[in-house]
Amino acid sequence: MNVEAPTETQHENEPHNNRIGQKLNWLRAGVLGANDGIVSTAGVVIGVAAATPGNVFAIATAGLAALVAGAFSMAGGEYVSVSTQRDTERAMIEREKRELLEQPEEELLELAGFYEQRGLSPHLALEVAQELTEHDALAAHAEIELGIDPNEFTSPWAAAISSFVAFTAGALIPLIMILLPLGAHSVWIAAVAVVVGLLFTGWISAALGQAPRLPAILRNVLMGSATMAATYGVGLLFGVAVG
Repeated sequence: MNVEAPTETQHENEPHNNRIGQKLNWLRAGVLGANDGIVSTAGVVIGVAAATPGNVFAIATAGLAALVAGAFSMAGGEYVSVSTQRDTERAMIEREKRELLEQPEEELLELAGFYEQRGLSPHLALEVAQELTEHDALAAHAEIELGIDPNEFTSPWAAAISSFVAFTAGALIPLIMILLPLGAHSVWIAAVAVVVGLLFTGWISAALGQAPRLPAILRNVLMGSATMAATYGVGLLFGVAVG
């Protein structure tokens, strides 16, 4: 009895754990989307500002175009990716349904085998498998074999919308900062704002992944700074050529 009770509790908590894992994945995706929005838009507006200093219309147009294109690209990519994942999950569930109908005894033994691998004795593993099969055979197999909740598939629209919003929020940081009436200092102030934003997104992504904070922050800031430096240099070259 002391072994069986926690095993059942653990199994009952698996859908809850799966949902937590999905939420953390979406949150990490949102942070990465915001990071992409910051870096890509900063690269565009800083490059245009270097090529056409003081041309607010050109900077605003390029920045807005980068924001819209990037946000829709991120959203579309997430929608396609998650839709494919959901279709795969549904196909796996349908296959599991067929196997349960066509070979229930083999599936019962297979389920018991999974619990034996988790440390239960063969007798107790079979008892647990029988009880779970009587309660909801499909859910029992889907959760332990596939790591899927058959009643809660991943939503591609939720992924697309969250990516769109996250990218837009990140892109607005350099776009707004560089359009402020600060004269020749606007580029440098925008760059500082981008570095601060990258510092926060690096810290949050590392915290969510339970990874060391400092290396993640340094990678984020260095790559973003390199992007801004490169596009600023390209802008200067084109500005001189046009002039």
